[in-house]
Amino acid sequence: MACLIAAPCSGSGKTLLSLSLSALLRRGGASVQVFKVGPDYLDPQLLGRVSGRPCRNLDRLLCGQEWLERAFHWWGHQADHCLVEGVMGLFDGRGPSAEGSSAEVASLLGLPVVLVVEASRQTGSLAALVRGFRDHQPGLELAGVVLNGVSTERHRALLSEALASIAMPLLGALPRHPDLSLPSRHLGLLPPDELQDFQARSGEWAALAERHLDLERLLPLLAPPPALSSGEGSARDPIRWCLERSAAAPSAVDVKSGAELPVAIASDAAFHFRYPEATELLTALGVTPVPWQPLADQPLPRGCRGVILPGGYPELHAAELAASQRSQGELRRAAAAGLPIYAECGGLLLLGQQLEDPQGEAHAMAGLLPFSARRGSLQLGYRQATPLGDGLVTRRGEPLSGHEFHRWELIDAVVDGSERLWQLEGWGWAPRQEGWTTPTLHASWLHLHWAGCSAICRRLRDAAARASPLALATAAGGNGGATPPWSVGA
Repeated sequence: MACLIAAPCSGSGKTLLSLSLSALLRRGGASVQVFKVGPDYLDPQLLGRVSGRPCRNLDRLLCGQEWLERAFHWWGHQADHCLVEGVMGLFDGRGPSAEGSSAEVASLLGLPVVLVVEASRQTGSLAALVRGFRDHQPGLELAGVVLNGVSTERHRALLSEALASIAMPLLGALPRHPDLSLPSRHLGLLPPDELQDFQARSGEWAALAERHLDLERLLPLLAPPPALSSGEGSARDPIRWCLERSAAAPSAVDVKSGAELPVAIASDAAFHFRYPEATELLTALGVTPVPWQPLADQPLPRGCRGVILPGGYPELHAAELAASQRSQGELRRAAAAGLPIYAECGGLLLLGQQLEDPQGEAHAMAGLLPFSARRGSLQLGYRQATPLGDGLVTRRGEPLSGHEFHRWELIDAVVDGSERLWQLEGWGWAPRQEGWTTPTLHASWLHLHWAGCSAICRRLRDAAARASPLALATAAGGNGGATPPWSVGA
């Protein structure tokens, strides 16, 4: 059975160990399926690139327990090896609880835990730390420890003796070396496209695993899970299962077989926070997701029926986005033509009037919503969302679970009450109203995992089917100044 790689806290080396094991297995010609606990976008991009397969998020709070179990067994059993990387510290969950934590996922899936400990500043105290994690939750199996930041052979020997004193297996000791650090920025690790010499790094990660890990003990912990039993519907593709579950509410639109429904998805260095299931669900519904690069000043694809703007780092590319007049004009033209536009977090920022870059300089955005954005305080955590009315993909009173993670504030924002999207509530945060919605717009800070709310992709598909295909522009950025019917304050 696979294992879950966890740690006492973030920054201990979970991702480094997961990357090293994946790179070593791929170098040997084996396949490996990697999963990531929680609502992470950046670690999965690195893990997916190294493993050669989409990294799947396991998040009970966003997707539910049944999806979590189906996804793990379905995709996990299709590879030669399987591992799950945890999130934050082993017992860190929603608020002060272990809800949604790595420990909860390990318990639900019956996975042993490999604990990665950053041990550069300790020796004998390691035993007390590991004993506490081992004994904190009865029934949770701690299979062993991998040490990170070990400076010398003497240091390793001292740490090994400390673990032996509590009969805890030592599964490896990674050395302390600046070349092994993973560069990061304000929302997490750098994505693979921004890492220089990624292939060379993969080779170094594989060599690290080969030299410093006890592979005879670790590799048996990477065995794939069994397929689910063949009971009624239990072995079904999770994507099909997810859509069949959401089909209880009849579709408002009959999409004819073979009808083309191209939907543009912003996909470049500014917009790349999305789960693989999003495009898989749309494809299964007959939608054709088409990558669109606003940074390259591309026009929307011919016959486009809708636009999806995922999160990302638009602030780091604000000047280039402002200079991409054709792309911005195309977005305004799509809005004026009534095409559905779905925007999350960074995608929301593109719809505003102005966006400040890290130096505090403001740059013009698409101007479809009445706000400007500047850096603000951290907004982080799971949110329960209650829609205030019927919109593009939401329905009044239909609760949803999402995740918020950004450092932005909106200034000079004007919202008509009828266009306010929903009320958000989260542990430690006062309830607040947030977002914009109309029959053709969804714009919010909140990230949603559509596997947990697949009615959204059905409604987005229906809206795309109702929309007329976007005609070719008569000139670069043609009709770029058109005002959409839902433009607030127009």
